[in-house]
Amino acid sequence: MLNLGGTAELLEPVKSSKNRLLYASIFLLILTIGPVLAWPALRALILDSNYLPHRYCYLAQPGLVWTHVIADMLIGLAYVAISFTLAYMVYIRRDIPFHWMFLAFGLFIVACGGTHFVETLTVWVPVYVFSAAVKIFTALASISTALILPFTVPRVLSLVQKAKTSEEMTARLRRSEEDMRLQNAQLEAANKELEAFSYSVSHDLRAPLRSIDGFSQSLLEDCGEKLDSTERDHLNRVRAAAERMAALIDDLLNLSRITRSELKRETVDLSAVAHSIAAELQKSDDKRQVKFHIQDGVTAVGDPHLFRVMLQNLLDNSWKFTSKHVSARIEFGCKSLGKGPTYFVSDDGAGFDPRYSGRLFGAFQRLHGVTEFPGTGIGLATVQRIVHRHAGRVWAEGEVEKGATFYFAF
Repeated sequence: MLNLGGTAELLEPVKSSKNRLLYASIFLLILTIGPVLAWPALRALILDSNYLPHRYCYLAQPGLVWTHVIADMLIGLAYVAISFTLAYMVYIRRDIPFHWMFLAFGLFIVACGGTHFVETLTVWVPVYVFSAAVKIFTALASISTALILPFTVPRVLSLVQKAKTSEEMTARLRRSEEDMRLQNAQLEAANKELEAFSYSVSHDLRAPLRSIDGFSQSLLEDCGEKLDSTERDHLNRVRAAAERMAALIDDLLNLSRITRSELKRETVDLSAVAHSIAAELQKSDDKRQVKFHIQDGVTAVGDPHLFRVMLQNLLDNSWKFTSKHVSARIEFGCKSLGKGPTYFVSDDGAGFDPRYSGRLFGAFQRLHGVTEFPGTGIGLATVQRIVHRHAGRVWAEGEVEKGATFYFAF
């Protein structure tokens, strides 16, 4: 079944065409019947006749006469029934495209039926001039319909093609919706598995780490005097490794939560968030000479919690990688680098080799040693996840010992 919806542009000329057809039909009827009613002489010419009735052509044989009469009556009634059916359909469904074409067919068929009724009349009444007038009217209706059709067919074919295209698009949309529902179900199952895994990591892996750290600490406290410096150093390394593993687990769980958490959207004052994080960093080590330059009035639409986590990681990163310098400068702001605002966090710290910039946002990817700058290698991966969840992109520029700038845009 063709879907005829969505064809408003094709339906625009329908009303005017239907009105023109109606006015033309009324004019044609008036032109045909008016003179007959107005002039008695013309009426006498059409209705009065000295010809013999048509039945004499059949030699007045009842069987032949009634065969023609019944056949003409049935044909005429069928034509009228078809015409009324078309008119009723157009009346009920006024949204049918090109319904004026159906009306034209109806007028043509009614006229054809009229010729058969008149043929029945001439069997007894010799009104052959009137019969000729009806046939002329039928001829005009037939010619008009025949002339209209060639101009209408291309538009009808275009409508059919658009309906087919609409059906195909609807089918593709339904398939896409079904695929989306399937993907959502798979994603929900994957999230449940990830949640179960996170629970396992949080409980099952922490217990051995606590045991390793606890027994190492007990050994240092109980037997510290009996151990030489190398043995104590080994135990301290074991404890440090356990603490680092615990930190890695915490960061992985946080990264997992960021991926699974529900995204809320509202306007966030990023400048205020950056000021708050900068104040916390300065309180953590008030001996450092670090100047924060934070542009006021910077806002973005997104999840407030995730935006804070993102800026926390970026500013922590700048704070950490400027720690080897006597004085440092950290800046947060916004500028235009294309479509929409581009946000940035820059510093004049250790920087990085631009050849390895592609590794910056990978989990556990580090361009500096743990002994040089502490960390787990999860921070920038977390930043990338948050930006991607907001349909954005993040990238970095930098040079060794000339600082780094991290850009992100939504």
